[in-house]
Amino acid sequence: MLIPATLLTAGTLGIVFFVLSLRVVQRRLAGMVSMGDGGDQRLLERIRTHGNFAEHVPFLLVLMAGIELTAGHHSPWLWITGGTLVLARISHAIGMSRPSPNAFRSVGVVVTFTLMLGLSLWALALGLGLGPSATPDFV
Repeated sequence: MLIPATLLTAGTLGIVFFVLSLRVVQRRLAGMVSMGDGGDQRLLERIRTHGNFAEHVPFLLVLMAGIELTAGHHSPWLWITGGTLVLARISHAIGMSRPSPNAFRSVGVVVTFTLMLGLSLWALALGLGLGPSATPDFV
């Protein structure tokens, strides 16, 4: 298996995304709202929770996969990153349904953004040949 840390993270986050999707559908059916939020604040919260997840998670998974393909899956940091991402996105989803500000949402945002920056810098380093097992094509 080439990218087990990314696959395990993606599979777990896929289940979280499925649950978030079901929550939106459930609220839409209950309020008979097929488009938009119909003025339903709880539906809006669920839509934004689902949307925020869809906006951030795919990009982070692409970064993880690229790093794992380049650097190999032997780095414990990549496994830790995957687990941390799962916990951060669950924390954010819990926080979105609570009054703001709250610790769940704040932790989810801060950790997600920290992982995004860290993975981006890691990918840049590997792409520039600064990592232990990466040589860029342009060298």
